Amino acid sequence: MNFIKQGSINVGPSEEEVDRSSTPVKTVSVPSFWMDDTEITNNEYRQFVYWVRDSIARQLLSETIPEFLISEGRKGVILENPRLNWLEPIEWKNPEYQAALSEIYIPEAERFFNRREIDSRKLKFEYYWVDYRQAAKRANSYNFETQSYGGNVIDANGKESPTQNRSSFIMHETTPVYPDTLVWIRDYTFSYNEPLTEKYFSHVAYDNYPVVGVTWAQAKAFCQWRTKQMNNFQDMIKNPGVMDYRLPTEVEWEYAARGGHQMTLYPWGSYYSRNEEGSFVANFKPMRGNYVSDSESSITTMKVANYLPNSYGLYDMAGNVAEWTSNAYAESGYEIMSDFSPDFQYNAKPDDPPALKRKVIRGGSWKDIAYYVQVSTRSFEYQDSAKSYVGFRCVRSTFKPKYYE
Repeated sequence: MNFIKQGSINVGPSEEEVDRSSTPVKTVSVPSFWMDDTEITNNEYRQFVYWVRDSIARQLLSETIPEFLISEGRKGVILENPRLNWLEPIEWKNPEYQAALSEIYIPEAERFFNRREIDSRKLKFEYYWVDYRQAAKRANSYNFETQSYGGNVIDANGKESPTQNRSSFIMHETTPVYPDTLVWIRDYTFSYNEPLTEKYFSHVAYDNYPVVGVTWAQAKAFCQWRTKQMNNFQDMIKNPGVMDYRLPTEVEWEYAARGGHQMTLYPWGSYYSRNEEGSFVANFKPMRGNYVSDSESSITTMKVANYLPNSYGLYDMAGNVAEWTSNAYAESGYEIMSDFSPDFQYNAKPDDPPALKRKVIRGGSWKDIAYYVQVSTRSFEYQDSAKSYVGFRCVRSTFKPKYYE
């Protein structure tokens, strides 16, 4: 991750853009944070998928094979909550293991060529998080006289209920983690993309390509898992925990993409999509029907970090794949936001209309024209949709405003 130093920025279109009147410029301040220098790759996201697969497998195996469960502490103390043993290897070809794991395999009636394969529909990540925004509402405050909470809380499934106690603010979510590989066919009618559907996520040849086909919820779940893994490691080496990994806010993304430049169109600090040699400097759609003028190595996505980084050392902030942010999309988003650490959130309920499920995406992609890869261009996708041109990268808040080596 790269350190992005705090500062102020004029977010919104530059003066040269014709639609500036409908999207006003606003000056805001952004605290320091860390940001991934590249988009999350297939290889990195597969680690998440494999961890979920293995955790489910170990849970099932622990029901019949005691070696997969740790029930005693180091000094022989019986643990109140036994935990999974991650050091015990899983013998996937062992008939005894296969019998215990039968429920996570594709049912026989659905198998192709009778191949025993993991059912990706069963790979779900369960996690908890604290909704501080609901806890901060005055109506939900703790009353010391009555020794009770007031107000109502809406859970992660959109169900509203009276606030019982502190646990009411703990949100519980379960998210399927496997990417939608069919997006390569679904997004493009009358286009032959079966090879990408079959191989893009799973084949090692695409290890360093940005992961696509992930929803906003899946990107958020990956951040939760990454935080858990890092804090487990920090605890193992007796270090304090780190700030949570998360999706960047819309303003954090634009601040980082500009790389310290004000009022320029592109992350490389220029008003042009070509360099001095006349070559395109990002992976986007430079001409009508022409996806290859910007590169001889790819028509769709490319390996991350294929082009030079911006002044903050961040790659592919323009093009390759568009990126999820944490913010809800509204045309008046800049006007609503605070001018200090701006953040516009809305947790859409399952039965909300589609307009309330829009999340901001930034950066444009390999299929977009130059306008959409400009640093100030705002766009959106629906939080429950997956696309072949949308990926993500993570950020993390920092304890210090400056970077000390």
